[in-house]
Amino acid sequence: MKRKNLLRRLKTATSESKTPASGKFVDAVRDFLFYLSVERGLAKNSIDAYRCDLGKYGSFLSKQGIGDLNLVQTKDITQFLIYERNAGSEAATLARALVAVKILHRFLTREKKLKRDVTVTLDSPRLWKRLPVFLSRMEMEKILSKPNGRTMTGCRDRAILELFYSTGLRVSELVNLRVDGLNLDAGFLKCVGKGSKERLVPVGSAAKEAVARYLDRVKSERAKSGSSFVFLGRRRSPLTRMTVWNIIRRYSKLARISKTVSPHTFRHSFATHLLEGGADLRVVQELLGHADIATTQIYTHVSQDRLKSVHEQFHPRP
Repeated sequence: MKRKNLLRRLKTATSESKTPASGKFVDAVRDFLFYLSVERGLAKNSIDAYRCDLGKYGSFLSKQGIGDLNLVQTKDITQFLIYERNAGSEAATLARALVAVKILHRFLTREKKLKRDVTVTLDSPRLWKRLPVFLSRMEMEKILSKPNGRTMTGCRDRAILELFYSTGLRVSELVNLRVDGLNLDAGFLKCVGKGSKERLVPVGSAAKEAVARYLDRVKSERAKSGSSFVFLGRRRSPLTRMTVWNIIRRYSKLARISKTVSPHTFRHSFATHLLEGGADLRVVQELLGHADIATTQIYTHVSQDRLKSVHEQFHPRP
């Protein structure tokens, strides 16, 4: 059943183009997605991202008259990326698409379905990544002060914001957080991250207080719904990722923050502030749930304000 669902969703992605991918390509990607899902244990959102990017790749190859992946050359993949860039894709999107194409070709070569891997000479997409947007400590304090804790909604939103900043959770990890995964007395929570991997994350005192206050206020509502999720919406159902995104956008506007702020901005800020405070990179990697420390290293940048202050402090002619 899972294999059929992956095939149907891939065909949907490729059929959106006037030039859908060939049957051979669809079969190859179906096997690849099944491998990612069953053997690698990737989450549904990750599988969907691969499916979308590879659907675009297959449609592009069809437009070029390439129906067999054995006929693909390195220049064809480069032209695909140029095509997507001209269509408006940003650097991060292009980097993600290149990762999908490289891993697909690597998988098919290993399975002896391709004679050679033509992607081995392509540049690493890490070179294309931009520095993440993060909030200063003052900006973060402004946002955290905006929810009205006297109301049920404000109490919940304050708990969400405090927990995000205290733990650096992904938005999917926060909306799926369950009450039995919280140990506020010990100051830890257990979440399920990418690849269904569990990890323990410390919770700071401000977040513990905000979450405890919210749980106390929502106790009767939770008893009525029987829900095991920590954060509930108006209909006693778990919050969606989009709802959380809107919550953060609302309070960012109230705080008059000019930056585009999302749940991931809180994650970026969490990591950046830890490293600026002297935290070890390996510890931050563990807290964020990164499989590769190279992913964490992007946070080793320092803010312009800090650079300026160091320059003024130590340069003989500031």
